[in-house]
Amino acid sequence: MERLIEILEEIVPGEDVRNCTTLVDDSILDSFAIISLVAALEEEYDITVSPAELIPDNFNSAEALWSMIERLMDE
Repeated sequence: MERLIEILEEIVPGEDVRNCTTLVDDSILDSFAIISLVAALEEEYDITVSPAELIPDNFNSAEALWSMIERLMDE
């Protein structure tokens, strides 16, 4: 999870990504940031994020992202 936080901080510097639960809802993660994030996650965790996973619930918080990553690593 710490590496996920580092990746998020690189993509949206200056935001409290560790505690925020509205990353998408408050437009902290915009569409370009999400594409960059998906590319970084796929490379870092050797996962494939399908279009079906690209929903706000999966990207609104670091916890939600980590849950998605864990689920995709198990597939």
